[in-house]
Amino acid sequence: MDVTNTTVFITGANRGLGLAFAREARRRGAKKVYAGMRNTSGFDEPGIIPVRIDVTDKASIAAAAEIADDTTLLINNAGTAALIDGPLASDFEAQSKQLFDINYYGVARVTQAFEQVLSSKQHAAIINVLSDIVWLPRPYLTPYAASKAAAWSYTNQLRFHLQDRGIEVLGLHVGFVDTDLTNGIDVPKASPEDVVRQTYDALAAGKSEIMADQGTSLLKSTLAAEIPGYITPPPGLF
Repeated sequence: MDVTNTTVFITGANRGLGLAFAREARRRGAKKVYAGMRNTSGFDEPGIIPVRIDVTDKASIAAAAEIADDTTLLINNAGTAALIDGPLASDFEAQSKQLFDINYYGVARVTQAFEQVLSSKQHAAIINVLSDIVWLPRPYLTPYAASKAAAWSYTNQLRFHLQDRGIEVLGLHVGFVDTDLTNGIDVPKASPEDVVRQTYDALAAGKSEIMADQGTSLLKSTLAAEIPGYITPPPGLF
């Protein structure tokens, strides 16, 4: 599915990767771009329509789906992360509940709300922003990793479920991206603009998954190995 002449709705689009998705959609000739965000105050991007949406609130999601009922490409980008001491940390359960509510249930809520909108179109697609963390043990990101692993599984089930309805589902796997979310974390980071370009190209090529950086591609290539990357990460990824 080519982005040209589509109507795009992006969650978490007020900054970072989501805003990069919105800007690149405009550059590629999207007919309309909706930028979903919790607070639309002060947002001013030429040709991009801000829409209030909180992925933890079903009422706001339903309202957004009604406003953007011409959407043909849904991008589930909204997400959050938190650092903890590890999988046995005292705040593990509280952090996990918060991250699952946004990173997993948020994706499912928005997708459910927009399913009827997308099913009514001749051509439609969904992009879910995932992470290499599902294959890479980083104990200080345990709740985030678990929530993204759940979102990956949901994406795979969703793709199979929608394949007869003409709705494409693309999973975007990527490591750290250079946005506000990763400020203060001293690791190699991908450019959001580069990630977005690769993702839209993959969608146009009819792909089901995109590994948007070298580290993620390397991790994915180890999954069939006797000792995969999620047991012993390849050198250079920590």
